[in-house]
Amino acid sequence: MPITSRQQTAIALGCALSVTLLGSGCTSLSNALSGDKIDYRSSGSQTVRLDVPPDLSQLSGQSRFNQVSPSIVTASSMGQQAQNAANVSNQVAPKAVGDIRMERQGQTRWLVVNLPPEQVYEKVRAFWSSVGFELVVDQPAAGVMETNWNENRAKLNEGGVRGLLGSVLERLYDTGERDQFRTRLERTAQGTEIYVTHRGLEEVYEGDRKDRTTWRGRPSDPNLEAEMLARMMVALGASKEQADQVREEAAKQAPATTGNLATLNADATSVTLRGDQDLAWRRVGLALDRSGFTVEGRDRASGTYDVRLSVNDPSAPKPGFFSRLFSRGNQEETLARYRVKVQPQGRETLISVLNEANQPVSNDTARLIAKRLVEELN
Repeated sequence: MPITSRQQTAIALGCALSVTLLGSGCTSLSNALSGDKIDYRSSGSQTVRLDVPPDLSQLSGQSRFNQVSPSIVTASSMGQQAQNAANVSNQVAPKAVGDIRMERQGQTRWLVVNLPPEQVYEKVRAFWSSVGFELVVDQPAAGVMETNWNENRAKLNEGGVRGLLGSVLERLYDTGERDQFRTRLERTAQGTEIYVTHRGLEEVYEGDRKDRTTWRGRPSDPNLEAEMLARMMVALGASKEQADQVREEAAKQAPATTGNLATLNADATSVTLRGDQDLAWRRVGLALDRSGFTVEGRDRASGTYDVRLSVNDPSAPKPGFFSRLFSRGNQEETLARYRVKVQPQGRETLISVLNEANQPVSNDTARLIAKRLVEELN
């Protein structure tokens, strides 16, 4: 999306502050020519209170977006577990991370670290702060972090003058895009697997007169996910050479697949997925994260993800996303919990949406989950 001016007085203000620009120009110009494609700034991020379509804000989320404390979790048993996990993390003296590598199957990538999650979680938390994000979801017990929506300011550095002006007047220019990342840590017999997923929003004009804008979802960016994983490797102790090698591998195109891998079944609440069964578990987890669903629990042995959603009609109008994001309202949406079960069936995998009692369920929300899974898995 083309960059838009936030104030009509940009030129006048630019002239008036020319002396200031000259004083700060060296640093800004250096940033503009550095070639860095990522520049998220917590202090300079712009909060935009614009509406987004209901399908981007299905999941309740009022409480989780406003609460950073890891001990506040919707599931009743999560609170004490989160506090205990945080205490354990503080007590364990982190050792230097030895074996760190990125695994890749197609466009699915994840980090493998030979340390338990208790010794990795704090480093991952610090990483997101170091690259300019704040955590709006921080749940050690569940191994889940989610960042705020932030703007990649590096996309503004298209020229020296614009770079200099933007360094002083941050709010004059906007990329019209916001990024959010979710991190999930899973314990394995060898240590920890780390998954990072990206969600994006873009600001677009609406109406025939194009006199107002709204925020709409844009596709997840696997390359941006790979870049964050590469940077996270360095934060965890890997060498810059290892990270550069990961970037080179990530730039290579994955082999093209023939046809759709995921098919929505006749009941509209289950999906058949072709391919490696072990990879199916990972892909379903990433698909749930990219879709914005709140995964409160998972059990790899039984192949289940516990998902929390609003019971409201998915097609019903909702308050604006950013309005809910920063609102202080006390009203809570009624929540329902679903279970996404991943079951091997020969050379394929059956993915079913169940209720908390492990029974098949057929309603609009269950059909929405299955539909989103198909979209993300193909």
